[in-house]
Amino acid sequence: MTEFKDSSRNTGPTANSTSTEASSSGLSATNGIIYRPELSMSELVWRRFRHHKLAVASLIILTMLVAVCFITPLFVSEEAANWMNHDAMAQPPSIRYPFGTDDVGRDMLLRSIYGGRISLRLGILAAIISVTIGAVVGGIAGYWSPGPVDSILMRITETLLSIPTLFILIILSRIVGHSVAMITLVIGGLSWMGVSRLVRAEVLSLKAQDFVLAAQAVGVRSWRILARHVMPSVVAPIVVAATLGVGNAIIWEASLSFLGLGVQPPTATWGTMLNRAQRYLVEAPWIAIFPGLLILITVLCVNFIGDGLRDALDPYGRR
Repeated sequence: MTEFKDSSRNTGPTANSTSTEASSSGLSATNGIIYRPELSMSELVWRRFRHHKLAVASLIILTMLVAVCFITPLFVSEEAANWMNHDAMAQPPSIRYPFGTDDVGRDMLLRSIYGGRISLRLGILAAIISVTIGAVVGGIAGYWSPGPVDSILMRITETLLSIPTLFILIILSRIVGHSVAMITLVIGGLSWMGVSRLVRAEVLSLKAQDFVLAAQAVGVRSWRILARHVMPSVVAPIVVAATLGVGNAIIWEASLSFLGLGVQPPTATWGTMLNRAQRYLVEAPWIAIFPGLLILITVLCVNFIGDGLRDALDPYGRR
């Protein structure tokens, strides 16, 4: 009589080693079959994001830059950044002055740090304002489309898009003033149109989904459906738009300040530093190089982080 062995009851060293390796790696094993645990949404997003090497490197660089700009003022006063050393006017970079000095002897490194604090804060707040307005307008227009509400909101959006943004910024900055708060409100209030069109397109596709139709069938109010069910599903594109909006706001502020219509001296921003450096591009180029490099690095880092978040939050992306 031939003896048969049931391979499904393998309890030998191979099965034991498989179970040991699975348990040590955080996987579960049953009868030699290894099961991978289901990843949470945050774990899945981080796993995708960290595969984007440029985004991870940009996040590290931007975090260091933000930390320096917001922590250094706790130990160094603004008076030190604005102190004029008339014995060291327009000095090139050195050990004492790593970024050199400007035309009146002020330390460019300290000025760049204080300017970065204001430029970064302005960019973040302006992005929050633009994303908030764009999400509200796009959500309302998309959910009640087609209809008069959608038509009115989209015509306003298209009208503002047809006018050059810099032209409106120049006019409004002359009307409302040049304070940091006013410039932030102006930039944020004129940057929401692209976000609204993006959110509207997402809402249009979501409102035809089964979970929205089911909520409508049981009598849930439209505002509640929009706020509790539709808008949370549009978070991913909103986050990406907010990230990219920070870089755009910093560029707009630098453009206004370069034209002399932004934040006014003695308050330092990267844009006002570039405006002052126009007259010394040949004699003292470092006055323009370092603020320009900081703007370039910040905007590139923000854009790479936005690309990484877009790939990480893509529901059809690879696990």
